[in-house]
Amino acid sequence: MKRLLLLCITIIVFVSLSLSAREPEINGEYGWHVYVDSADNALPYRMLVPEQEQAGEVYPLVIFLHGAGESGTDNEKQLTYGASIFSNPVVAERNPAFVVFPQCKEKSWTGKVDKRMFMRGNPTPAESVYELMVMDLIRELIKSYPVDANRVYIVGISTGAVATYDLVCRYPEMFAAAVPICGAVNPDRLPGAKGVSFMIFHGEVDDTIPVICSREAYKTLKSAGATVDYVEFAGIGHDCWTMAFNTPSLLPWLFAQNKGDKASLAIVGN
Repeated sequence: MKRLLLLCITIIVFVSLSLSAREPEINGEYGWHVYVDSADNALPYRMLVPEQEQAGEVYPLVIFLHGAGESGTDNEKQLTYGASIFSNPVVAERNPAFVVFPQCKEKSWTGKVDKRMFMRGNPTPAESVYELMVMDLIRELIKSYPVDANRVYIVGISTGAVATYDLVCRYPEMFAAAVPICGAVNPDRLPGAKGVSFMIFHGEVDDTIPVICSREAYKTLKSAGATVDYVEFAGIGHDCWTMAFNTPSLLPWLFAQNKGDKASLAIVGN
């Protein structure tokens, strides 16, 4: 009986020590925040900041829009894909930046998704409340932190890529670069965003958002004179973001984009 009691105590102590000695979370560097707009709508977000901010320096701002599977209000799931490529200490050291992962409560950032909204000749749908909050958040971050307004980037996967296209088309003056991964857009809208640099990714056999969406986007942007690159993964379906994140040229390309003199002072809003 004494041996059994001693064994139980040993197990309890071991478990307690194990729990107290947990390793840090892989994306623990992302701070917890919530943006609340004038109508009391809340947008939770996580933010990575430069490890050592230098006085007088300004830094890029990266906005990452998650897909439908990471929606919710826990302010955690949106870090599932993409967050660790920026928190990687080598990347963070080479490319100090403000990296923001907001979380949408609904499955889609743009509201109800209708495939007709991606077809030529159809009208532009109304901007959703979540997109409005993302833009308000960007303006607030530019005002509150040492953000380089010439280097604001937006990245999105799946429904987040749909919103990436949508926001860049609505606010081309805001963004220096966009990285839509397996997204879709009405190509008629893209010439207005030709001043934004694009790197587009898609899986060849995507049965959720057909690859033709990205092919048409690339061709339209190219014809409009935009700076655009397109990477298509042969034999890969909708989940092509892992391969996109492991594309060696992605981050060097992204952090090299700069609007320069084209950036408008009006982007910070009123």
